Amino acid sequence: MYIERRMTPLNLFIRTAPLPDAERAMLDYGQCIRDLAVTNIFAGDLLLKNFGVTRHGRVIFYDYDELCAVTDCRFREVPEAANEEDEMRSESWFYVADNDVFPETFMQFLGMDEHMKQVFLATHGEILTADWWRGIQHRLRDGDVLEVLPYHRHRVRVFSSL
Repeated sequence: MYIERRMTPLNLFIRTAPLPDAERAMLDYGQCIRDLAVTNIFAGDLLLKNFGVTRHGRVIFYDYDELCAVTDCRFREVPEAANEEDEMRSESWFYVADNDVFPETFMQFLGMDEHMKQVFLATHGEILTADWWRGIQHRLRDGDVLEVLPYHRHRVRVFSSL
């Protein structure tokens, strides 16, 4: 609780901060997700309100309710609907296990305006693919040590594509 009071929730920050600061925060949000992933942490709930911006402008994840290991998740693509009726159903027309994750659906729940979506997607779009997450899982299971290195504020570091 104390940590949350010392930060501005990301969803509020991107609405009130000057545009360059909001854009940097969106890029750092994506980097935060990547950094968590390479340390075998899946945040579960990637809503912007679960991340905060420090007084130094860094984005930090602070909602620990739904944490799990990346290697325990099953990252999948949403299957094609057999017909239009399937697409209109309120529930899934396909089986979803407790550990199933559909990265391509993340963006629908993040509440970003169109500009912030484009800023995020330009640098971190692959986070929204099951292939990227499965690649991280593969490297973690193979015992690769995937480092999380600090970076200077004037430079955005992106973990390399797999």
